[in-house]
Amino acid sequence: MSRRGLGLAAAAIVSCTLMLPGAASAADRYALVHGCYALRTADGRYVAQDAVGYAAGTRSVAAATPFRMQATALGRYLLYGPDTSMPATGPLGSVLPTKAPGPAADWTVTPAGGDAFTLTALDGGQALGAGLLGRLGQVAPDAGTAFTFVPAAGCADFPEVDVDATGGPLKGASPDAPVRGFIDDHIHLGAFEFLGGRFHCGRPWSPYGVTVALTDCPDHQPNGAGAVLENFFTNGVPAGTHDTHGWPSFAGWPRWDSLTHEGTYWKWIERSWRGGLRIMVEDLVENRALCELYPYKKNSCDEMASARLQAQDMHDLQDYIDAQYGGPGKGFFRLVRTPVQARHVINDGKLAVVLGMEDSEVFGCGRTLDVPHCDAAQIDRELDEFRALGVVSLFPVHKFDNALGGTRFDSDGTGVFVNVGNKYATGEFWVARHCDTPDHDNEPTNVAGTISPALLAFLDPVASSGLLDGQLPVYPSGPLCNPKGLTDLGRHLITQMIKRHMIIETDHMSRLARDQTLTMLEQARYPGVISSHSWGDPSSLRRILALGGMVGPMARDAETFVASWRQARADAVPGAFFGVGFGSDINGLAQQGAPRADAAQNPVTYPFKSFDGGTTLDRQHSGTRTYDINTDGVAHYGLYPDWVEDVRHVGGQQVVDDLANGAEAYLRLWARTLASGG
Repeated sequence: MSRRGLGLAAAAIVSCTLMLPGAASAADRYALVHGCYALRTADGRYVAQDAVGYAAGTRSVAAATPFRMQATALGRYLLYGPDTSMPATGPLGSVLPTKAPGPAADWTVTPAGGDAFTLTALDGGQALGAGLLGRLGQVAPDAGTAFTFVPAAGCADFPEVDVDATGGPLKGASPDAPVRGFIDDHIHLGAFEFLGGRFHCGRPWSPYGVTVALTDCPDHQPNGAGAVLENFFTNGVPAGTHDTHGWPSFAGWPRWDSLTHEGTYWKWIERSWRGGLRIMVEDLVENRALCELYPYKKNSCDEMASARLQAQDMHDLQDYIDAQYGGPGKGFFRLVRTPVQARHVINDGKLAVVLGMEDSEVFGCGRTLDVPHCDAAQIDRELDEFRALGVVSLFPVHKFDNALGGTRFDSDGTGVFVNVGNKYATGEFWVARHCDTPDHDNEPTNVAGTISPALLAFLDPVASSGLLDGQLPVYPSGPLCNPKGLTDLGRHLITQMIKRHMIIETDHMSRLARDQTLTMLEQARYPGVISSHSWGDPSSLRRILALGGMVGPMARDAETFVASWRQARADAVPGAFFGVGFGSDINGLAQQGAPRADAAQNPVTYPFKSFDGGTTLDRQHSGTRTYDINTDGVAHYGLYPDWVEDVRHVGGQQVVDDLANGAEAYLRLWARTLASGG
């Protein structure tokens, strides 16, 4: 039997142990998940598919159609038949087979007394009823037939990604014990809503499974030539092609160097959790200017509206994973609001998910030249709103100069595109001046001669009109600094974040703004600060650690990460508890770790053990594709356990030990933050 078949068989066995004799228990409709059942009416007739549709006519369970119960949400299911078809709502109140998973085939299962259930269609809200000659059709919601789910045989397996990890997750000795495990302190699960919701291809989950979740963008079809920004970010030019097949071949994506394709499908997250990940900081992300410039969109470009949408998405994802695990609270993905809650989740062997924010005009604080678009009252009001939504940390500045402070520049193709966005958002390109300070900002790439007519033609012609009128900036030789530091509104935000015990992200601030922010924190003796993905500078990282903050270097290739870890370890406060995070920044316009150049001479060997020895991980299979860290790099999020093993090959056991202390280090930082400020 295949790995998937064994998993489904185990799920069916567990499901059967929760049933009343011969039928599903009315006390737990969630236990139906992944089970194989026939539908029986109260008078003993079983549902079978025929040439017309479905009818409850046979008296034999062996002659019934067996359905695999595939959860779409808590209490909702696809009824997946042996020929991969599913009962779905049709015209004129009919119920017909379909092979397209979607709302028409999505049924809410509701207890109807005893061991019976009714089924109500998500599409149209009508109930499933057995009418004349037992023919199934749509009936009024209060007239649905009560069905019993009877264990059956012969079900098909619903398509799914493999985890390829065996063994139980590490648990703590008690709910309040110190924790062990990794922290990804910078990730973007909600980026499928980013830039209007049509920039990013694929999503971490779909109610209707992997075949729907992991498909390429329509505008990339048929050969990727329409993926202008994907090509520009990857190759530096807007022209190019890629294989657009997602599930099941994954011939062209995900890849370590693709910036517009989904990398965090929920089964890949599950593999990383099984491999030792224990905290994930999910940064809600948006950029109004780039959203308005991008020609394809379905969502609002309002940054706070996008943040609210993404926060709800995380709750929906949690519910979906709960549904796959058998009910509310049973999944491994747990949103948390306090370090105590996170500690309990981790010691229960699950993944604690923390909300942060990385927006370019957070709380609407953009600016036009020197005129801000927000005020102090608006900042306070929206801080309170998002704190109430569970947001723990945020970036005052991201990518663009805004009404709070100056930004740290980007370089290369991404930098050119973002600089054009800065002009659109603020009315001016980045200003860069020569500076002789030990630390400085990144050197921006000149716009003139690098932004192609093809890229400009791709942007929304109304939004981009006049962007390049006038003289384009020519930057002097480095080192360069952004002369813009914290504004009065920026100082107000930092003060109010301290009062609300929030963790301050200094990455993406200009050197000057970051220096001013750290000075404020030092004066307040406030430890709530983190550099989560290597956008700081050496002196600021030392100051962050001295304050009691934390560093999580960018998780690029193993050699670069190990060098950053060594520096963080050297800068650590003597005698203080030390742990390090990593910032994947996956889905956030950031490349992942490339295959190591000397992997052939010193490869990661499969299978290997997780850091705690409790889980065995083999090469990961997604559809017909087999992934190997030695040749694929971190092509998707499920390969982060493999990346940790790759890091061990480069840096030795100490770097893995420090990564395994990362979750505990973050919880201690969070607890110190709550005890400070106010």
